[in-house]
Amino acid sequence: MTKDYQAISDAQDARATELYRAAPDVMRGHRAVTQAAQTPESLDAKTTEMIALAIAITQRCEGCIVYHAKQAAAHGASREEVCDAIAVAIEMGGGPATVYGADALGAFDTFSI
Repeated sequence: MTKDYQAISDAQDARATELYRAAPDVMRGHRAVTQAAQTPESLDAKTTEMIALAIAITQRCEGCIVYHAKQAAAHGASREEVCDAIAVAIEMGGGPATVYGADALGAFDTFSI
């Protein structure tokens, strides 16, 4: 079965917007943490997205996988680099990470075109 990763991304964006309206203080706090984590002193944006993608795989978070695969593509990650990050996720996450790793690769392929 083929997943529509763009539709998943669009739906996630819409749900996040609704959550922001419903819980603005919490979401502002989350956004501040995200911005701080995504602007480290020694890692570039592509590397932080690859780390986030690997963690998303091990946490089995479909929306996170799609988001970070899209961001990895936007920051110039290659398919080989994504596969390396997926391999580390599989090492740390075991069998379930292979399933979510395959989803991550599919999402990356969607957004890297």
